[in-house]
Amino acid sequence: MNMMQLLLVAVGLLSVAALVWTAFAGPSPAKESTRRLKSVRYRHSQSTTDRVEAQMRKAVAARRPKVHKIAGSGSRIDALALRLHRSGASWTLNRYLSVSAGVGVAVFLLTLLKTGALLLALAFALFVGLGIPHFLLNKMIARRTNAFNGKFPDAIELLVRGLRSGLPVTETLGVVAKEVPGPVGEEFKLVTERIKIGKTMEDALQETADRLDIPEFNFFCITLAIQRETGGNLAETLANLSDVLRKRSQMKLKIRAMSSESKASAYIVGALPFIVFFMIWWINPGYIGKFFTDDRLTVAGLGGAIWMGIGAFIMAKMVSFEI
Repeated sequence: MNMMQLLLVAVGLLSVAALVWTAFAGPSPAKESTRRLKSVRYRHSQSTTDRVEAQMRKAVAARRPKVHKIAGSGSRIDALALRLHRSGASWTLNRYLSVSAGVGVAVFLLTLLKTGALLLALAFALFVGLGIPHFLLNKMIARRTNAFNGKFPDAIELLVRGLRSGLPVTETLGVVAKEVPGPVGEEFKLVTERIKIGKTMEDALQETADRLDIPEFNFFCITLAIQRETGGNLAETLANLSDVLRKRSQMKLKIRAMSSESKASAYIVGALPFIVFFMIWWINPGYIGKFFTDDRLTVAGLGGAIWMGIGAFIMAKMVSFEI
């Protein structure tokens, strides 16, 4: 075993040790002590701000059922089925798995016939067969989420108008399900159907919030929970929430416009070496064919690909902003 192989084995063992230590290290005692001190301060403080914050924490905790399991947390299959539902596609789980397997087999045969390297063809087929469907599914989920966030403030304003006209909350939810098109109407229709079969409004909204995992809808559920605990004018509270969500959407658009050039540069710089490598290999396999036969070149190529991937990941994180 040469020096390069020993170095790779050492780095792998150190990485595994770091992951095991992170998994079993447990919570930080300092953070736990700070959390307990905050809970005592909220409980016994005479400040109005602290009391309101304590009521908000209580309302947020009360909106979740006692025996609660988030959809998709049971297994990888449940999580994949949940992601398919979030995407809004009509694909079933079996169809998605069949397409992924078909893409992987096609890439495996094509790579094997072109290079003759069995392990490389198998690794590349697994990467493409699992990665490309996952990437496309992420894009579909992001597109549906953006469509939901675009219409959600209009739905809240429709709720406000219904409440100000004297309709109860459950009736206004039904009006939103009928009047608002797209994902918002579909999700509110599911909420009203759950309410009709006997579920409470809080449980129906909570189930939808867990399945969608959209911050804007979580804000809506928390607002209803706080209003139920503290009282007040629900129409005015929802009107303020609608204004906040519109400003949040505008800020996202501004950030997207300002960072679009940086994102394009990051994508081009990160993808160009891999594209050039595969184009040269496809046109003239003998020019860089030794990367698939010589162990030293294979290790060097894998190391370079890993470092390029890390650099692309860092650039993507640098131009990605969360609000």
